[in-house]
Amino acid sequence: MHKRITITLDEAVYEGLHRRIGKRRISRFIEELVRPYVLDASLDEGYRAMAEDKEREAEALEWCNALAKDEADEAR
Repeated sequence: MHKRITITLDEAVYEGLHRRIGKRRISRFIEELVRPYVLDASLDEGYRAMAEDKEREAEALEWCNALAKDEADEAR
């Protein structure tokens, strides 16, 4: 769900955004810039959720073991 906010920008900054990013793309551009600074906890939650997915973890372990075996074979 998206929420609408009002922000105040210098006119030159707004014009630059409008010119470079495009009128209907400014919100998405700002969201993508801000997201890593405000949602770092969600990244941890995402990793935690992935770790709890037993099927996915089993596939990942199988893939890692196969990769390690291939690498060991190349060293010989």
